[in-house]
Amino acid sequence: MNGAKDFGKRGAGQKKDDVMKHVLTAIASITVLIIVLIIGFIGFNGIEVLSSVSILEFLFGTEWKPSDGAYGAGGIIIGTILVTLGAMVIAFPIGLAAAIYISEFASPELRKKLKPICEVFAGIPSVVYGFFGLIVLLPMLIDVFPNHLMYGSSWLASSILLGIMALPTIISVSEDAIHSVPQSFREASLGMGATRWQTTHKVIVPAAISGISAAVTLGIGRAIGETMAVMMVSGNSPLIPDPLWNVFSLISTITGTLALEMPEVVVGSTHYSALFMLAFVLMMMVLCVNLIARVIINRTKRKFTGYDPKSTITYRLFGDSETIAHLSDKWHSNKGTIIKYGCLALVFVAGWMAASLFVGDIPSLIFAAIVTVMFTSFPRIMANLNPNSRQEVAICVLMINMVVVIGLLVAIIGYILVNGLPHISVEFLTQFPTDGGAGGGIFPAIVGTLELLVGTSVIALPFGVLTGIYLAEYAKDTRLNRLIREAIDILNGTPSVVFGLFGLTFLVMALGFGQSLIAGCLALAFMVVPVIIRTTEEALRTVPKELREASRAMGATKWQTTYKVVLPAAMGGTITGAILAIGRAAGETAPIMFTAAVAYQPELTGSLLEPVMALPYHLYYLAAEVPGATGAQFGTATVLLIIVLGMFVVASLVRNHYNKKIKW
Repeated sequence: MNGAKDFGKRGAGQKKDDVMKHVLTAIASITVLIIVLIIGFIGFNGIEVLSSVSILEFLFGTEWKPSDGAYGAGGIIIGTILVTLGAMVIAFPIGLAAAIYISEFASPELRKKLKPICEVFAGIPSVVYGFFGLIVLLPMLIDVFPNHLMYGSSWLASSILLGIMALPTIISVSEDAIHSVPQSFREASLGMGATRWQTTHKVIVPAAISGISAAVTLGIGRAIGETMAVMMVSGNSPLIPDPLWNVFSLISTITGTLALEMPEVVVGSTHYSALFMLAFVLMMMVLCVNLIARVIINRTKRKFTGYDPKSTITYRLFGDSETIAHLSDKWHSNKGTIIKYGCLALVFVAGWMAASLFVGDIPSLIFAAIVTVMFTSFPRIMANLNPNSRQEVAICVLMINMVVVIGLLVAIIGYILVNGLPHISVEFLTQFPTDGGAGGGIFPAIVGTLELLVGTSVIALPFGVLTGIYLAEYAKDTRLNRLIREAIDILNGTPSVVFGLFGLTFLVMALGFGQSLIAGCLALAFMVVPVIIRTTEEALRTVPKELREASRAMGATKWQTTYKVVLPAAMGGTITGAILAIGRAAGETAPIMFTAAVAYQPELTGSLLEPVMALPYHLYYLAAEVPGATGAQFGTATVLLIIVLGMFVVASLVRNHYNKKIKW
């Protein structure tokens, strides 16, 4: 009888497991539906413009004057590419040098402190970066280049700001790639008499080149999709610089154009459709960049863990990829030579372009030749020094670079806090704004921000955690699961402004929510849920299999083992990822400016179907529309910065707390 009861219990448990598996599969499949809806609504609303202009005219035309019926987006697309390239020129050398120092020359204790500090860059909301650019960067550039800049807004300003914003991505991914190079590589090189610096730049960095390339590619994706910061400092003029490398020219990007023009456009007009087509082009650009990044990352895994065909993007989409892998391997065998001569060509061209902005063609070419010769001669000059001296010079340069990175962070956060804290008072935090925002307080903006965060959490956390559980514990290598993973990756790389446009068309108009709190929460939830999914999955995968086996051996079902044993053991990583994701939502402006945020709200409604004020949008409104509101601007930026960075600090404390409890 007892055996029959046990069998019945196991049968009931198996049925519950099957039900939970189907439920989790259905929940995870929603990600595919979301990305299909995003692409569908963006594409559907953008296709109408092609009845007025051809696709070639739209992509390559250089005149963007919607009032005159001209929809040539070539200048805007080129502007996006140029700003991104400029950002990488700034961010890559600084970020790589910082990653090398953190991984190879900082002590273990210092490494644990430096990397999280650098990642704080990612926690600063983009609208705060834009505000800092308006208040500090633009006036500084005018002082440095008074004969070339009248207002400071320029391609140069945009690239500097985006370069700073891309630093955490490049530093974090590059450092991970460098640190993951097997210790045996270092030991073998040092055992042959090489110094630490020789080992680093001749062995470790070349071994990690694929991961470093992925870092740059991901940084490019981050820069392409940025909205508020670049819109606030670029000048928003759809011009092609003349000459093309004139970094002092006003410029416009796709994201800036969308954020600036969409609030004023007539719904259903050709201009409206053209903006959605721009958003579709942006999605395709970011998608291509992210695909390239993942291909590069997979090559890094192949280098140290062996080739796994199931890890490639082509396998996940189409299965067999041997032909593509063969062609990729042939290119990889020659890439050292290609990179070497490509770098020399870039140095020459960059030197010539930079000099041509100040002097004539002949002096520019001479300057470029001198710079290139110096670039090629520098390794020979260094070779004349003894190895220990070269190492001392290299470490000194890396330390100075690290100080510059930390200095940038301190300068941005410190400037905002020093100027903002004096404006923080009880009245400022508890009163409604007056005089268009220049006076009064920011109480409704604080409440609205908290409402958005709570609503986003209620939607995104269960969805993200359950999907992460499915992928880590239940998902097998099937076409559906590969499609789900692909949808998550696409969602993760989708620019925030696209979520705003999707929210506008689907949530605000198609579903009839109007501009409301619920529409903003859903748009933000769609944006942050990939982060929650990934962090949950990774946290669950770190739990040893022995815990699962012990639980199952005691008679627990798979689902009981998952939520009673595995999930509690992975709680630290899960909570940390959730806090970081919600912290990101707190600082986002683009998704809510189309779905939820208003400049002023006379009273607190508490209704899900009413719009709200929010700190990110309020700061943008004060900076762009309310001249002379310096105190309110700094006060709002300070409160927003404290909220977002406070969430990052909490996430770090939670992670450290759970890491100390881990016994495996």
